[in-house]
Amino acid sequence: MLQIHRSLVGKRSVLPVTDWNFGVNPREAGTMGVESPAEIAKIIIRSRITDPSSIFSFFSQFPDSNYSKLKHLILSSVTEACNNSVFLLGPRGCGKKPVLELVLEDLLKEYPDMISVIKLNGLLHSDNNCALKEITRQLCLEHQLQFSKMASFDENSQFLLSILRECGLAHKTIVFVLDEFDLFTQGKQRLLYSLLDAMQSITSQAVLVGVSCRLDADQLLEKRVRSRFSHRKLLFLPPSADDFQRLIEHILLLPTDSRLPNDYTAAFNGKICNILADEEFKRIIDTLCYSDSTVGNLSRFLFSAICRMDLSSGFLSVENFKSALPCILRQPKLEALKDCSILELYILVCMKRLEVKELELCNFNSVMKEYESIHNTFQTSDRYARNVCLRAFEHLLERALISFEDNRGHGQSPEFRPVKLLISWHELHQGLKSHHSCPAVLHKVMDRQG
Repeated sequence: MLQIHRSLVGKRSVLPVTDWNFGVNPREAGTMGVESPAEIAKIIIRSRITDPSSIFSFFSQFPDSNYSKLKHLILSSVTEACNNSVFLLGPRGCGKKPVLELVLEDLLKEYPDMISVIKLNGLLHSDNNCALKEITRQLCLEHQLQFSKMASFDENSQFLLSILRECGLAHKTIVFVLDEFDLFTQGKQRLLYSLLDAMQSITSQAVLVGVSCRLDADQLLEKRVRSRFSHRKLLFLPPSADDFQRLIEHILLLPTDSRLPNDYTAAFNGKICNILADEEFKRIIDTLCYSDSTVGNLSRFLFSAICRMDLSSGFLSVENFKSALPCILRQPKLEALKDCSILELYILVCMKRLEVKELELCNFNSVMKEYESIHNTFQTSDRYARNVCLRAFEHLLERALISFEDNRGHGQSPEFRPVKLLISWHELHQGLKSHHSCPAVLHKVMDRQG
């Protein structure tokens, strides 16, 4: 049996969130001794961007936000001495972990001696024995107990039951955070069953929080585990266009109670309001959202724009955001389009025309018919032989701008196999505009389709 003794090990400290560390410490804003108002403003905004709690506190003000729902769920376990379990689901970068950290931080301030937090990550602790041993280690550290590395799975399970019982009698809630939850569902799920089974006791007082980017994470559970889970889900999605605009305003506007001169703060905030109302800025934000509308991507974009602020003028400009956009957007398809030949551009435009005509699946022969149709309509001189077009078609397959619909028909000639386009209308339109020798007729064709 695991030997538990009192030791001199101190209590576990709560580490700050470091998910988005861009190299600026928020505490530096008041200690760096800079004199220029522009530099002070730059530091204030950058420190705000690099602090997830500052960003996601904007969403916590709404009563129906995931912050409010999660806080109420964990708080009910603390105040009503009950057990709870919940899933935090959504794409990466939508704020699942920052919101959870913000909730735990606020509750630990309100109830410092009534909550213990145990954190596991599926990338590190997906093995059942390893995960339960890590839980035991953190519990021993939290409660100043001696940890035995040689304890077996059953011994650690008995220790978990006893510590849950003791914490329940002391009205102390244990919050288990399982990040990358879907990785814990691999194998026999002994850990999940042990945790949820231990939480069935009337003397226990715990919350199990599963964090995953898979929306079907609850369907990965075995029947015996699923029956013990409460099936609560909080869905995290990228912010809407209106929330996106309000969040940018929340991040960029300077506080009126800072150590900056009032006239400079008013002028800076007025400039920001003008930028937010600018049509070109709105198009920049639309392009950013089209690529990736998560809060994490917005933070990286704003940080890059702030770093480009002209300190001599002391204000941000639309050009700062415009020059920051290419550094943030990942556009491998546009890079591939720059090296395409004119004939390859024709083939891509033909496939896009067929897609608009609701012929998403086509083959080389149908593309050639569309190619002839463009030439007959616009009377162009860019006419190539069929065998040359077939080589260009195969080149696009190698570049992964188009692909075969399935893996069947390996022995069949490429010109008869169905293919699909792997590039969007927006990407193709941008690629044609940036191509150094794109024929004008292709721009006309794309404008008609748009």
